[in-house]
Amino acid sequence: MGRVLAGLTRAGHRAARRLVSSESGRMDAATKNAVQKPGELVTVVNERNEECGSPATRAEVRAKNLIHRCSYVVIRNGAGDFFVQKRVAFKETYPSMYDPAPGGVVGLESYEENAKREIEEEMGVPSSVALRRHFDFFHEDNVSRVFGRVFLARFDGPFELQESEVESASFMRAEEVEALIADGKVCPDSAAAFARFRAIGG
Repeated sequence: MGRVLAGLTRAGHRAARRLVSSESGRMDAATKNAVQKPGELVTVVNERNEECGSPATRAEVRAKNLIHRCSYVVIRNGAGDFFVQKRVAFKETYPSMYDPAPGGVVGLESYEENAKREIEEEMGVPSSVALRRHFDFFHEDNVSRVFGRVFLARFDGPFELQESEVESASFMRAEEVEALIADGKVCPDSAAAFARFRAIGG
């Protein structure tokens, strides 16, 4: 079970900026950075974001750095601040890095279905919370090649963090997130998504 995170009111927001830290962010060293859900099927796409061939397992996608799809959800509270989570140290990609646009690898589902499922599983955001599509983008590095779709959600909480995915979380001002990006502490794909989100007035 994850830990429950109460929503913050405007009055209490500044005094309680740090929301929650998972106590169980430790795993046996033998499993550290192993591919999570290695047998999960993932939609593989080409350079035009068109489905190509049969789905691949998550392990194969990671081993060959195949192009796939991911959802990204920017979550803002009533004060306009951004929900930022810190990934667990044993995450298969970008361990212990901050993520201002959490989401997930798209399996045999749509971007929208994946986004709703991921934020409900990882953060306890109810499926009734509306998602607004913002833009699509492509990110490539030596870890991941991904076509992403960015959504915006408005939600103050409560959150319930999934301890197998999230070490801690907090709401941050935009400039705080940008400082983390400048320090190289944010997942590169989410950093790109956040920068474009801000650039278009988000």
